[in-house]
Amino acid sequence: MKVEAIVFLVVGIFATVMGLIYGIVTDWQELVGAPALFLSGGLGFMVAFYFWLTGKRIGYRPDDNPEGEIREFEGEYGSFSPYSWWPLWLGLTASLMFMGLAVGWWMFAIGAFFGLFALVGWTFEYFKGAHAN
Repeated sequence: MKVEAIVFLVVGIFATVMGLIYGIVTDWQELVGAPALFLSGGLGFMVAFYFWLTGKRIGYRPDDNPEGEIREFEGEYGSFSPYSWWPLWLGLTASLMFMGLAVGWWMFAIGAFFGLFALVGWTFEYFKGAHAN
């Protein structure tokens, strides 16, 4: 997890430096920008510390090797559904719901209605039909 820790360390350093620059440019009169950037930097440092600590506990991983191959990583990657159309409908209904937040609650309600059917279909797609287990 060395790479992940470095990425979030860079995020923390960047947000902290930008918070200092923002505070100096605004003469510390703006009450939201600099504290928000400092808090974002603190969040980056916390996540980097967590990844560093976890990486120290679990040791070297094949992911940390730049010359590593996919076959070196053992274990199950997860369960993927290559022929499922339900994530498409879930994405469309989520976009309809988010658009409803901007346009009107009536559109949000329509998206939630169709989203309920898409969520139930996605949840139970392996219980019935051609891909049933």
